[in-house]
Amino acid sequence: MAKVFDCITEELQNFIASQHIFFVGSAPLSATGHINLSPKGLESFRILSPYQVAYLDLTGSGNETSAHLQENGRITFMFCAFEEPPCILRLYGQGYTILPNSPHWNTLYPLFPQIQGIRQIVVADIERVQTSCGFGVPLYEYQGQRQNLINWASKKGEQGIQEYQQQKNIISIDGLSTPLSKFS
Repeated sequence: MAKVFDCITEELQNFIASQHIFFVGSAPLSATGHINLSPKGLESFRILSPYQVAYLDLTGSGNETSAHLQENGRITFMFCAFEEPPCILRLYGQGYTILPNSPHWNTLYPLFPQIQGIRQIVVADIERVQTSCGFGVPLYEYQGQRQNLINWASKKGEQGIQEYQQQKNIISIDGLSTPLSKFS
């Protein structure tokens, strides 16, 4: 049932492009640390090459993925078909964050939708590409992207978002610092 690929093939790239949600998994090195699993949407995922991907990370209640990447780099992405045909795709890799003040920001940021509330871009070098059947995943009908986060960020404004990030996004729930802590 599971199949491993050498890279993100054209067929798999098409599968990714047709998904409206993806999941990001990361974990600290500590066995007692919290594993993080986050759903993402808003058409924020991009394939940079058959071996590299990125997503535009928006301000949230925590910044666990960024902290984990800074500590150990491990990241997994999962795409799951909620329509026919069934399929689950996992991309395993080593990731890192690109902050708005990074020299790489101006190259990557134009690839993404211009959304208020941006925090960073997460880039991952993919080491393993694997599909599995997805036969047990229920069927769901896509209705659209929620606008709550965009509306929240718009209401807060740039200064309000920066203040929120300083309060909520510089230390993980396990006490790990994030790249944003360098600017606090």
